[in-house]
Amino acid sequence: MKKIVVLFLLFPTLSFAQEIALLKYNGGGDWYANPTSLPNLIKYCNQTINTKIKPKPVTVSPDSPDLFNYPFIHMTGHGNVVFSESDVRNLQDYLKSGGFLHIDDNYGMNEYIRKEIKKLFPNEVLTEIPSSHVIFQKPNVFPQGLPKIHEHDGKRAQAFGIFIKNRLVLLYTYESDLGDGWEDEEVNNDPFEVRQKALKMGANIINYIFTN
Repeated sequence: MKKIVVLFLLFPTLSFAQEIALLKYNGGGDWYANPTSLPNLIKYCNQTINTKIKPKPVTVSPDSPDLFNYPFIHMTGHGNVVFSESDVRNLQDYLKSGGFLHIDDNYGMNEYIRKEIKKLFPNEVLTEIPSSHVIFQKPNVFPQGLPKIHEHDGKRAQAFGIFIKNRLVLLYTYESDLGDGWEDEEVNNDPFEVRQKALKMGANIINYIFTN
């Protein structure tokens, strides 16, 4: 019960500085990829949608009790992911208590992360989120849904989700590479327009967390 109280105290207001976190998972995947992406997203959100998020994200492990201190957990990488039984239990409690996990496939994570999502929600189906969902409507409108930031296999960008009582608790962005678009300009040499598109979609995700 204490964990639920902590989350509910954190989420309803933006009157004080929040912190968001990067998930440090096991399995060998590069959880630390895109080191400039979250700081840039935080800066953009604080400047454009009036959030008050601390400039530097925290790193947290999936089995840590500290997980419950953060309304938004971001996860990325290119390779293998393995959640232990304690990771699964803690993440389940976190998400059911009001937390939010954003998994951004940095290309190469898909075949591994889908198995781990099934561990978290064995009785739920990872479903594609339609472009009509509010996460694509506020504060920036994406009529076609998740934007395509980087090309890999020529596949369309897709957003998948797990919902609990109609609330999106897990967002999996695939074939988009939002995190690459959030990085410093010189990292991927993305045009300004592409980076802005990625940051605007990121702002929609952050906005959804604090308003739903």
